[in-house]
Amino acid sequence: MITVSSLLDDHWYERYKRISRLNIRSSIYDVTDRCNLRCKGCFFFSSGEHQVATEERDLEKWKAFVDKEMERGVNLAILIGGEPTLCLDRVEVFYRRLPSFCATNGLIKVPRDRFPDMMVGISLWGDSEDEKILRGQDTFKISSANYAGDPHAYYLYTITPKQLGKTERIITKIRDVGLKVHMQLLSNDEGVDGFSWTDQELATVRDEMDAMLDAYPDTVISSKYYHQIITTGTMLGRPFGWMECPSVTEPLDRRSPQPKRLTNFIRWASDLQTMHRCCTSETRDCATCKDGAAHMSWVMVNKRAHIKSTQDLQNWIEVYEMFAKLYQFIPW
Repeated sequence: MITVSSLLDDHWYERYKRISRLNIRSSIYDVTDRCNLRCKGCFFFSSGEHQVATEERDLEKWKAFVDKEMERGVNLAILIGGEPTLCLDRVEVFYRRLPSFCATNGLIKVPRDRFPDMMVGISLWGDSEDEKILRGQDTFKISSANYAGDPHAYYLYTITPKQLGKTERIITKIRDVGLKVHMQLLSNDEGVDGFSWTDQELATVRDEMDAMLDAYPDTVISSKYYHQIITTGTMLGRPFGWMECPSVTEPLDRRSPQPKRLTNFIRWASDLQTMHRCCTSETRDCATCKDGAAHMSWVMVNKRAHIKSTQDLQNWIEVYEMFAKLYQFIPW
C-alpha cells in the first residue's frame, strides 16, 4: 500500500507534517466596489461585478458579518475589491479578528501602525510600458516607494505575453527594493490586442518562470510544478475547467459529479449578502482561466491524487508550501 511516509524521506516528511496541520479555510471578500485605477483585464469591472451589489457602509454590520464568518470556520480572509485600501476601517474589522490578506495596487500605503503584520499583495502588470497600456500609469514607482523592505508585503507580478524576455528586469527591480515576488499570468478578460496567450508563448513563459526561480530563489516565491500547471492548464492529465475548479462558491455549487473543492469557500460581494460564482467572475471562460490562486488550490485539494509517486507528492508539498507562505501561514 502506498502511503505518505513510504514516499518521503525524513526531510520531506517533516515538510509534509508542517503543512498538513494548517487546515486553511479561506474565503474572498469584496471590501469595496470602488477603485483608484481602471485596469484593462480586471475581472471585477469587466464582468460588471462592481454593479451587482450596494456597498454596506455600517461598520457594525461588517463586524457582525466577520464574526459569523469565523463561526463558519473561515481562518483566512482574502480582501479584494475594488481597492481595499480605500476602506481601511473595513479592512481593520477583518484584521482584528482573523488572519487577513489584502490585495492592493499599492498606490495607497497600508499604515503599519494599524496593520503591523498584515500580508499585502501588490499587483504589478509588467514594465512601465505595459502598466501604462493596461492600467493607465506606472504603479511600480509609487508602490515600491510605499513598501520597500516591508517583510509583510510582496508583488503579485502578472506576466503578459508582452513581457516575454523582460521578466528578469522586473524581478531584479523587485529584489532591489527588498521585496519578494510571486508570478502569475494575465487572463485577457477584455481582449486587449496582443495580450492573449498562444501555446508557444505559454511554453516560453514556463521556461522563463523556471529560470527566474532558479536564478532568484530568495526573491521568487513559486514552484516549477505550479508553472507547469498554470501554463499547460493540466494536472495529472486532467484539464482545468468548470468541472475541476475548486474555487466555486459552495452554496452556489450545483456541479455533478462534485469535484474536489475548497471547504466552505464563498466569494462575498460588498453588501455582505450577495455571493459571486467563483474566485474570479461569471464572464470568464474557465477553460482559459489563468488565475494563480485557483490553480494552486486545484493542486492543494487533490492531495490524494498526488500520493502515487515521490515526485508527485513532493510537487504537491511545494505548491501547498507556496500558498502557505504567500498567505503568511509559514515563514518565507
